Amino acid sequence: MKSRRTVPSAPSEALIMALPNGRILGEVMPLLKRAGIEPEPAFTDPKSRKLRFSTSDPGLDLIRVRSFDVASFVAFGAAQIGVAGNDVLMEFDYSEIYAPLGLGSGHCRMAVATPEEEAGEEDPRSWSHIRVATKYPEITRRHFAARGVQAECIKLNGAVELAPKLGLCRHIVDLVQTGATLAANGLVEIEHIAEITSRLIVNRPALKTRPEEVGRWIDRLRDAVNGTARRSARAAAAPV
Repeated sequence: MKSRRTVPSAPSEALIMALPNGRILGEVMPLLKRAGIEPEPAFTDPKSRKLRFSTSDPGLDLIRVRSFDVASFVAFGAAQIGVAGNDVLMEFDYSEIYAPLGLGSGHCRMAVATPEEEAGEEDPRSWSHIRVATKYPEITRRHFAARGVQAECIKLNGAVELAPKLGLCRHIVDLVQTGATLAANGLVEIEHIAEITSRLIVNRPALKTRPEEVGRWIDRLRDAVNGTARRSARAAAAPV
């Protein structure tokens, strides 16, 4: 009886991780390094025009995109995993995205701000209608609608802090890290909306069709996050 010859299956295509350009990228790269992810040299070459980068692990490639686009790439399956702030997740609210892991980075807050000279006259409890400049119209509408306030949102993609100074509106909703940008533009926070951090996000269909590969990266990044937390705890407990 002839033995049946087994044909090896073709290796799966590398998973794609979408990373956001900007501040979060700088904060998350040390974590990825601790998880064993080293991108090819072109990733940090400012002259490179590449958009997709290989890594030290043949099972993972990286792409760099605008922070708001990370969620779209992952939700529609162009990338299987990614890193996004929960501000982006709250704004788009994609059902196709699963966010299993906080990365302990990207800490800031979302707040309502107004010109400093007008802050003393503000009473948010009395508002019934408000005009707001923001990059986050969906979050803003939901936040105010929860207490019966109608929010008229002016969508801006940048320089939101200029809106009150130029007479576009009195209020803005934006991310605040240190408050320095608000102060430089004569604005102060008058209402807190949410705390924001970075999270690992996963495409739900990919988690079902490629569970071992996706799960392996969730575990590796979780181990890297936990290792960072343990090191921080030991450093805090060490005698000065």
